[in-house]
Amino acid sequence: MKSVPAGRLYYSISDVSDMVGVKPHVLRYWETQFKMLRPKKGRGGARMYRKRDVEILFEVKQLLYDQRFTIAGARRKLLDERGTREQMELAFTRTDREEMLRALRRDLEGLLQILHGEVKGARARARK
Repeated sequence: MKSVPAGRLYYSISDVSDMVGVKPHVLRYWETQFKMLRPKKGRGGARMYRKRDVEILFEVKQLLYDQRFTIAGARRKLLDERGTREQMELAFTRTDREEMLRALRRDLEGLLQILHGEVKGARARARK
């Protein structure tokens, strides 16, 4: 996959079109088909692509043109890959885990006391 030139925060649709090697109308169509593509729009409505948007576009082009995926297949593949990339396991030490469980237990006991107080208050009001 090609790399995105560094040094800029945003790229215009014409810049991205040249980088990716497809016409601007193709990029606009892909935006409608791939929900993860959401370039910001300027005051005049001009699209401003971030580096991540351009990287996704390179992936889309590779899937559609090189690997011959359908639009639906490419969308599924990207969503599957995105799901596995975004899920990460948090490494807790034993001490961290125990402290978190103690804090959670204190919070739950506090909630239980509040609930018991409300129940007692409701019973007292019901007796009157």
